[in-house]
Formats: sequence, structure tokens, C-alpha cells
Amino acid sequence: MAHPKVLAFILAGGKGERLFPLTAFRSKPAVPFGGRYRIVDFVLSNFINSQIYSIYLLVQYKSQSLIEHIRKHWVLSPIVRDHFIAVVPPQMRMGPEWFQGTADAVFQNINIIQQQNPELVIIFGADHIYRMDIRQMIDFHLEKGADVTVAARPVPIEEASAFGVIQTDSEHRIVGFQEKPAEPTAMPDDPERAYVSMGNYIFNRDVLINALLEAQAKKQNDFGAHILPDLVKTGKLFAYDFSKNRIPGIKDYEEKGYWRDVGTIRAFFDAHMDMLGEKPVFELDNSEWPIYPSGQKAPATKILRAEIINSMIAEGVTIKNAVVKNSIIRTGVVIEDDVVIEDAIIMNNTIIKKGSRLRNIIVDKMNVIKEGTKIGFDPDDERFGLHIDKSGIRVIPRKGWTS
Repeated sequence: MAHPKVLAFILAGGKGERLFPLTAFRSKPAVPFGGRYRIVDFVLSNFINSQIYSIYLLVQYKSQSLIEHIRKHWVLSPIVRDHFIAVVPPQMRMGPEWFQGTADAVFQNINIIQQQNPELVIIFGADHIYRMDIRQMIDFHLEKGADVTVAARPVPIEEASAFGVIQTDSEHRIVGFQEKPAEPTAMPDDPERAYVSMGNYIFNRDVLINALLEAQAKKQNDFGAHILPDLVKTGKLFAYDFSKNRIPGIKDYEEKGYWRDVGTIRAFFDAHMDMLGEKPVFELDNSEWPIYPSGQKAPATKILRAEIINSMIAEGVTIKNAVVKNSIIRTGVVIEDDVVIEDAIIMNNTIIKKGSRLRNIIVDKMNVIKEGTKIGFDPDDERFGLHIDKSGIRVIPRKGWTS
């Protein structure tokens, strides 16, 4: 199917308060993820793999590390005019306020829509781990003659109360929304599951501009709470079933329709564990739908002597004589003699001194773990500089002010 001109906005301004202390100095989309990525790389990779190249990244809180990451790693083409990822901070056109909500973030950049004059505007969040062919959602939008299409994920109905639920008819037309309902409405053809919103939208340009102007006049600033419910009565809102999205290169053992909101320490940690194992739930190694940026300037990893079990080791790591189990070790980490690391995420340029024992822990960047340190073995493992999440996972915040 021939595709119209599209323009993408990625909402990347989230504070990520539930990910503290990983978000103490950076926004949620900038938090490192996996061996070499940041959270924002997953949505950007989905757009590039879907051949959508005109992208505005709307940033807000603690955005410097995110801006630097985009500058260094996401230069598309200085020659082709419509191939760009542009970082846009709050424009404050209506006063000194920052973005007041998802719709306000786009409204503050309504001049970009008018200047670029696309037929469709795609608005996605930047906070999730998943693969998605957005062109398939565009095809659905065009086939239905929709004004707006909302990406919807089927979940077991007993879990749906934690989300915004989408009510649809048998043709996938949206007939209503429920915000974290006690009794969620089931999918028309599946009483065991309900549709929940992924916060990803496709708008016809004129519909979006008119809706934003009306919302601004009413002092409304959110898509999910205000704009979409108001548009239901048009009968041209549709739900795109994310479970039907097909990605090339997906392995049989992977979870179909994998999607994770890594908004808490527990969810962030568990999503890392999903990538481990001979048959992981989410396989990073997919040459047909890669996660970018893949280039690294670090030297090859050096392992002098080690026992490594079910772990990811990034470039530039040095392991002298240690045991690493069920863990992700990012670039530049040094692990000294007689260290044992288990169920851990160790971020860039951390040094773990000899004799240390770390378990059930996230160590942020630029740390030096002192010789003989033991963390994760004592229920009362309180000490200066150590954050214990309510899930029990220990987190050592980043040292310094680098990104």
C-alpha cells in the first residue's frame, strides 16, 4: 500500500520518578538499557526500521544526556532533507510553563506540523521496550478510513485494571475509554482479555490540529484524558491490535507481542532478565529488525579468567578472575579478581574491586565498588549511597554528573 507523507513526534520528556535513583540526573528515556542501548533507542529503532525518517524528539526534564546521546549516535542524513531526528525542548509559546501534558507538548510545536504539512502525524512515547512495524499500523489506519488510530495491547482481563482500557466494537472502532476500571470491558471476541492503550497514536493532520486548538481553548492538555475521549463521538477512532503486528526475524521462542513499560526498578530489572538465556523472551539479536545504535568505539572485551553463565558482556569490559551469573555488564566495566556478580546490571565504566560479592543489584555508571564489598545478602543492607527499592533490588546511584 502506498503511504502518505508522515511526521513523527516522540514524547521523551518523562521524569521517570519511579525509576529513581536511575533518573536522578537523567530523564527516563535516557536511562541505559541492555548492554549498549538507552531506553529511547527502542522506539527510534522501530521508526527507522519502519522507514519513517522525519522525527521530532520532544524533551523536557534533565534532558542533557539524552540530547548528547542523540547528537552522537542518531545522525541520519545531512543530505536527504526529510531524514532527521531533531531534538525539541519546550517552546513556551503560551508562557513560561514547560509541557503540561502529552497534548500540550505537541500543541507547543503545532507550527512544525503546519510547516511540514504531513498527511499523518504519528505520536509515540519513548519509555517502552518492544519491537513494532509502524507501517502495519499505518496500513490499518488507512484501510479503516480512521481519523485517529490508537495502538492497543490485549492483556488478561484480571490485569487490565492497572491500565487505561479501550472499549471497541467488533470492527475495532473505539466506543469508549475506561481509566483503570475495577471491572474492565473485555475485547468483543475474547472475554478473557481487554485492550489497553499503549500511548501510541496516528492522527490525520487536520483532525489533530483542530483537536489541539479545541483542547487548548478548554485548557485541556492530555491525549488520553481529554482529546481521545472527545473524539469518540466522531465514530472514526480505531484500535490497532498490537498482537497482530508481525516483525521479521522473531524467533519461535520469543514472547509474541513483547512490550514492557520499564517504569519501575522491578520492571526495569525484569526486562533485562528477559533478554538472557538460550531462548530469551525478548531476543536482542535480530539482524532483520536491529536495535540501533549498534556501533561502539570501545575495544574488544578482555577476559583473563572467568566463569560466565547466562550473561551479556558489552564491549570494552575487562574481567580478571571472576564469576558472573545472570547479569548484564555494560561498556568499560572492570571486574577484578575473586569477584562474584549474580543477578545484576552493572553500568558503564564501573570498577568492582577484588573480593566483592554483588547480588540482586543495579550499579549505575562511574562507580567504584570497594574491595571486599558485599551487597544483596543482608536484609538490612542499608549504607550510605545505596538505595533499596521496595522490590528488594539494590541500586547504587551514578557517580558524578556525566550522562
